[in-house]
Amino acid sequence: MPAGKFSHGVFGLWATAALAQTPDGGASVAHFHHIHLNSTAPAEAAAFYTRHFDSQKASYPGVKEAVRTQKSWLFFEKVGTPPPWEPTSAIWHFGWGAPDMKSAYQTQLDLGAKFFTPLTDISDLAGVPGFYYAYVEGPDRVLIELNTANHQRFGHLHLFSQDPVSAGEWYMRHFGAVRRGNRPPSREARMYRGVPVGPAMSLVMDDVNIIIYPAGYSRVAYKEYWGGKASLDPTKGRVADHIAFAVQSVAETSARLRSAGIRVTNEGNAVFVEGPDRIGLELVDEHATKNQ
Repeated sequence: MPAGKFSHGVFGLWATAALAQTPDGGASVAHFHHIHLNSTAPAEAAAFYTRHFDSQKASYPGVKEAVRTQKSWLFFEKVGTPPPWEPTSAIWHFGWGAPDMKSAYQTQLDLGAKFFTPLTDISDLAGVPGFYYAYVEGPDRVLIELNTANHQRFGHLHLFSQDPVSAGEWYMRHFGAVRRGNRPPSREARMYRGVPVGPAMSLVMDDVNIIIYPAGYSRVAYKEYWGGKASLDPTKGRVADHIAFAVQSVAETSARLRSAGIRVTNEGNAVFVEGPDRIGLELVDEHATKNQ
């Protein structure tokens, strides 16, 4: 099932991020840095992305396998057993745009891609004639969306949340993400073809659209994977292990977040935050990445 009218469907023209205010009144804009993927075969996984999508193999200090996607990165870490992939955590999928989805879909088929969801018309949800989406089943069964857009770059990250509006406000308050639209976010429940698509939030960070849908969508659309679980799984250890934001100072940001009551942990040389719905979020020093 798609992200649509309340996500990237009507947001083909990507907005430019602007300053937001943190609780202490200081301007704090984070930058979308990377998605960290666990893989049983990192080199092969990286090659898949460069073959199938607009991305390039690149080097990054301390990372053995990395792919550059315009302003962002995909990092791959070797794991010994296949990581959980089912869409029952806060990270649902991420994806690329395609100006001509029918052509892009055929190209993926010609390249040997498998599809978790085939080419699907959701023009009624998007409010845009000829709007299509499809989910490629990527390495280690991660979900990668292709959707109608006016570009073919890495374009969005789609999340689930028990409370999408509060989750979106959390990213705005603590990391300077910018919400799309001028109206206050609605907490009204919305349905599409029997699944909840609202309340929802749509945020912008650099050239990445961060879309947040209700966890109820997953419980309905992917009910076979839920069993008796009552809440979203933590992202740690899953195929999409965590996301990362670059900040001006990791030390200052982590201190500010701790003072706000947010769980911050040090794991080796990395600093992690537990975000909404147990999503893993790494803090990366912006100054250390300027030349990357």
